[in-house]
Amino acid sequence: MTLSEKQRKHLRTQGHALKPVVMIGAKGLTESVLQELDQSIEHHELMKIRVSVGDRDARDAVIAEACERTGAELVQRIGNIALLFRPRKKNSAIILP
Repeated sequence: MTLSEKQRKHLRTQGHALKPVVMIGAKGLTESVLQELDQSIEHHELMKIRVSVGDRDARDAVIAEACERTGAELVQRIGNIALLFRPRKKNSAIILP
């Protein structure tokens, strides 16, 4: 799924007030963290994650892997916070323009 710029802007607006739900620490993207991330994004659809690993390149790699393994789309990344979106399989609460 590829988001248009208009859809990204809409999701950034909705995600502005959100707090990070999942935090990825120094051990990186472990199977338990990945499982929690998958369950959380299925429930929330739009969520922030905090990635506290290494430098910028390491954070980008962890975020890209998380998106790839969960099927989520990266909406925005600022510092160590990433905003991810994946619509629910049934009854999606977020309607994209």
